[in-house]
Amino acid sequence: MVSKEPKDMDGGFVLVYGGIEENCTIRAMFHTKQDELSDVVQKNIICIERSRFLQAAKESEKEGFVLNELEYTYAVARIRALESSLLTQSVIEQLIACQNETQCLQLLSEKGWGDPADAHDPVKMLQREEEKIWEVISDIAPDLSVFDVMSYTKVFHNVKAAIKAVCTGTEDRNVFYNDCSIPGAQMLEIVKNKEFWRLPPAMSEAAQEAYDVLLHTGDGQLCDVIVDRAALEAISEAGRNAEDAIIRDYAESAVAIADIKIAVRSQKTGKSQEFLKRALAPCDTVQVEFLAKAAANGMDAIRDYLLTTAYAGGAEALAESPSAFERWCDNRMIETMRPQKYQAFSVGPLVAYIVARENEIKTVRIILTGKQNQFPEEAIRERIREMYG
Repeated sequence: MVSKEPKDMDGGFVLVYGGIEENCTIRAMFHTKQDELSDVVQKNIICIERSRFLQAAKESEKEGFVLNELEYTYAVARIRALESSLLTQSVIEQLIACQNETQCLQLLSEKGWGDPADAHDPVKMLQREEEKIWEVISDIAPDLSVFDVMSYTKVFHNVKAAIKAVCTGTEDRNVFYNDCSIPGAQMLEIVKNKEFWRLPPAMSEAAQEAYDVLLHTGDGQLCDVIVDRAALEAISEAGRNAEDAIIRDYAESAVAIADIKIAVRSQKTGKSQEFLKRALAPCDTVQVEFLAKAAANGMDAIRDYLLTTAYAGGAEALAESPSAFERWCDNRMIETMRPQKYQAFSVGPLVAYIVARENEIKTVRIILTGKQNQFPEEAIRERIREMYG
C-alpha cells in the first residue's frame, strides 16, 4: 500500500513494514555505498600511482629503500581515506538521541555499517565491523606479522573458551573469535586433543596449566588468571622485541592499563595481595609490587599511587565514578595513538586505525546496550568513549 502522506526526500522511497522503517531514498542508498565506492576508487588510484613509483624506483637504482617507504606510503593513503568514514562525535550524539535500538541500527546502516542482510541484527552488525577492520589491514599491510600483538587478547580468549568448553562439556561456538591467528574451531580441536605443543611456547604452558587447574579443581577464576597473565606477558614481550616504536607504545599502554583495571576490580571484590601478585604482569610504567600493595590498602591508596605515574588521569577518573574510570581506560589508549595521525611513512597510522575502529565499535555497543535497556541519554553519554577524530 502506498501512503498518501507526503515525505520530504530527494527521490526513492521509504518502506515501512512490521513497525520497521527501511530508508530506500537515493541519499540513503548513496551513503550506504559511499565508503565502499570510495575505497574502490582509492585502491585504483593507489595501484596506478604505485606502478609509476615502482618504475621510478627501478630506474633510480634505489629500489630497496624506496620500496620500503612506498609500501607504507600507500597503506597510509588508504587509511587516510578510511579515517574520513570513522564515526564523529556528532554521529555519536545522533545515535544517543535515537529513540530506540531500531533507529540506531537504521542510522548505522545508512553509514555503511554491517551488511544489508543483517541491518536489523546488532550482534551480526558489530561482528561484521570487526571483520572489516582486519580485511582492510590484510589488504594493505606490507607485513601482517607486525600486528600479531594486537590480536593476542583474542587468541588467549579462545584458549580460555576452549578449555572451559572441554572441561565442562558445554560448547558454544559463538563465544570464540575467528579473526585471529588461531580461530575458535582450531583452538577447540587443540584443547580437545590435548595438543598444547601446537601453540606458541608461552601460550602452550599457560594453556596446559589452566586446563589442569580447571579439570582438577574446577576453579574457573584461577584458570582465567593464568591465561590472562600469560596474555599480558606475551603482549609485553612482543612490545619489547618490536622494531616500531608505536608497537612498543601500544604494548606498554595495553599492559599497564590492564594491570590498573585488575587492581581496581580486585580491590572492589576484596582479593588478596597474593592474588594480585599472580594476576598482574610486569611492565615499565607501572610497578606491580606497589600497585598490588596499594590495592590491598583500598581505593584511595590506588589513586595515590597512580598520581605518581604516567596514569594520573586514572586517579581522577576513579574519584569521579566507575563508568568514568572505564571510559578513561579506553580514552588513554586513544591518546597514545593520536600522534600517529601525522605519520606518513610508518606502520603507526595503521595501528592507530585498528585501535580507533575497535574503540568506535565498543562505543556503539555501549549505546545499543543502553537503548536495549532503556537507559536515559545521560546515563549512556557518561559511558561514551572519546573518538579518534
